Amino acid sequence: MNLKEAWQILQKNELKRTKNREVILEFFADNDRYLTASDVKDFIEENNPNISFDTIYRNLSTFTELGILEETELTGERHFRMHCDPGVHHHHFICTLCGITKNIPQCPMDLLSINLPNYEIEAHKFEVYGKCPGCIAS
Repeated sequence: MNLKEAWQILQKNELKRTKNREVILEFFADNDRYLTASDVKDFIEENNPNISFDTIYRNLSTFTELGILEETELTGERHFRMHCDPGVHHHHFICTLCGITKNIPQCPMDLLSINLPNYEIEAHKFEVYGKCPGCIAS
């Protein structure tokens, strides 16, 4: 997803364009990795030292509910990234150190659904966690 699409979604849902929302969305657009609310706060505090975690979490939750961001949990903490192209079904490898992702185009449900005859699968999520080559080398 790009910034233009994100703003269209917010406008469609009658949400205002605020400076905090602009900075948060630009931060995610510039970082193709999973980031925490703390990462966002550290970045925003450079120009807005009074921003609260409540403001950040409220916006992250709104963006996730609207499909602008996607969310996962790593080491007991919520991590967010800009939502991928919704028209392309894929899954992710997620580096547990730096949060970078790599698309996995194959879907394991093709294999698993064989073992679930007569079941109606409504949704699924598949993520692989580990260390990326850059983090292994350092």
